[in-house]
Amino acid sequence: MGNLMYYAVVFLVVAIIAAVFGFGGVAGTAVEAAKILFWVAIVLFVISLIASMIRRV
Repeated sequence: MGNLMYYAVVFLVVAIIAAVFGFGGVAGTAVEAAKILFWVAIVLFVISLIASMIRRV
């Protein structure tokens, strides 16, 4: 899961750099990729948290 957050941050940085240089299409695509990876990481974290709680019972 750590890798997903790393890639989300990388895409966010790419989007910021692309926006600064005026590449709107690239920036928009990178932002969307960062959003998707962020939410996938959050969902996997919640699933992992629930699974560990169930295992303890």
